[in-house]
Amino acid sequence: MSKLSISNAEKLFKLLNGETLPSSSLKGELCETLISENIIQKNGRSRQTLSVNNPDALKTFLFRELGINDLAQYISELKDSESITRSDLVKISNDTKTTKVRTFKGFLVNVLEPMQCTLNGKEIVISPTEGLFTFVVDFDRFAIPDDIIIIGVENAENFRYIHSQQYLFSDFKCLFVSRYPQNQSNDLRNWLTSIPNNYLHFGDFDFGGLNIFVNEFKKYLGQRAKFYVPENLESLFEKYGNRNLYYNQKITFTLDNQDDEVKYVYSLIVKYQKGLEQEALIKK
Repeated sequence: MSKLSISNAEKLFKLLNGETLPSSSLKGELCETLISENIIQKNGRSRQTLSVNNPDALKTFLFRELGINDLAQYISELKDSESITRSDLVKISNDTKTTKVRTFKGFLVNVLEPMQCTLNGKEIVISPTEGLFTFVVDFDRFAIPDDIIIIGVENAENFRYIHSQQYLFSDFKCLFVSRYPQNQSNDLRNWLTSIPNNYLHFGDFDFGGLNIFVNEFKKYLGQRAKFYVPENLESLFEKYGNRNLYYNQKITFTLDNQDDEVKYVYSLIVKYQKGLEQEALIKK
């Protein structure tokens, strides 16, 4: 992905500020990447438009992939291209060429109990140390026992404080995984599709969380993928549900042929007209 043009930068800035754009206005590799990463989405049928699913994810994408720290300043500085200096550009971009740089590939893993794994043909042990995670770079040569359930943790805070949610997973022999950067990498999914282990998605209990599970995991893993539902989910909806999560999100898939867990979470969202963020399950 080459330098971000002023034209595309201005369009992304409009999307960041809640505007919608005709789908024809943003094309090519940039648009395809943002859609594939579920950062922006196409709406409608005959006259399709583009909108942002997650503004924070778009900002992170611009920084991670294009080195842009401040999109508004980036636009302003490039418009005044005659006076811009390389030192000015460094202030708004962490690379003066603003090219796509993949600093890391891989994903984070965490455990509640020591787990023996294989990396590059050698036996290793992943140990549970609160405040310390393991980052798997050579994921294509990373293997775990077939009976381990892989639990994908959607939100960073839940992954960080997984020991405070041990009460939820005491009956599981599991490995916790988290994409890095959040919502912007297919490395985890590529690894999951290459192994036989079952996958349990631990995400937000709202339309956004269901969309991520169905469109980014269930679609590729089939019956090996399930959506995690705690026993007391309905009472949590009553106590901690957020109405904004209901009105600001929408489903991007059909309920036909979906698992009972997905249908149950959907029914609670509609019943209470609320969504529930998974952080509510952290016991501090």
